[in-house]
Amino acid sequence: MMKKILVLGGAHIDRRGRISGETAPGASNPGTWFEEPGGGGFNAARNLARLGFHVTMISPRGGDAIGEMVGEAADFAGIDDRPFVFLDRKTPSYTAIIEKDGNLVIALADMDLYRFFVPRRLSIRWVREAFVAHDFILVDANLPEETIAAIVAKAHSLAKPVAAIAISPAKVIRLKPCIETIDYLFLNEAEAAALVGQQPQEAAGWPPLLKAIGIRSAVVTRGRHELVAFSEGRAVTLQPPVADTVADVTGAGDSLAAGTLAALMAGLPLEQAIRHGAAAAALTVQSRHAVNENLTPDMLNEALALVPTVGILH
Repeated sequence: MMKKILVLGGAHIDRRGRISGETAPGASNPGTWFEEPGGGGFNAARNLARLGFHVTMISPRGGDAIGEMVGEAADFAGIDDRPFVFLDRKTPSYTAIIEKDGNLVIALADMDLYRFFVPRRLSIRWVREAFVAHDFILVDANLPEETIAAIVAKAHSLAKPVAAIAISPAKVIRLKPCIETIDYLFLNEAEAAALVGQQPQEAAGWPPLLKAIGIRSAVVTRGRHELVAFSEGRAVTLQPPVADTVADVTGAGDSLAAGTLAALMAGLPLEQAIRHGAAAAALTVQSRHAVNENLTPDMLNEALALVPTVGILH
């Protein structure tokens, strides 16, 4: 039977300016402009839908053309889209400047609308029914701290596993009040450092630091360097496969979360599931989009052959 995933989080517009030559700080840089629907939760939701899962997305949205664009992208991906629409407000946006090699220079997040997703909205009947009807809950840190805590508490009251995507160093702090009850956390080194207040030199340093603040299971990505994952007393590392071409790194972390969660729901342990996540991320960075629109389960299985086996830390 098809697994059902409920995603609560960001679904907005991503604008990306790509510098054509060498980056010149404080000056005008020739480049190109590109925009598409995005958001951590929304990117993960679209990947999961393309991998064959029934996905429902709940997020705040403005009553504007951008909101309609996001809705159309959800329909195109096969997502059951359930937005809270605020007709008098604009849909959130994320604007990034990217170097010619695909790496991020700086970004600006205009996310004020998400603060209107307050905990009491979880008591709406159709939202309550959505929690009951789904097998897995995914939340991202675009939402307010108290709402995230209420989502995690509601998931656990129904014995539903819950995963979280950190989004950014500034936003991951919102997960702190409920971090001990999140089953799987996806974050990068900068976000992990924001949680623990330090950054170890090696991948092996992350599991003890994150466990010390109550995190049960996590995947910490480190760009092109080996990622580290731990769960239930086991910790492993994995060297991400080198993509033939890097078109854009936007969405790589979200697709890694989606690929990993897809494998977890298929019954694989975390140390094996991260190989599926790494394969999904590799396919994403080869696309200029935040979600590889050609993604299929068969494509993911082919990419899996290029992902090395995990290294055991303990």
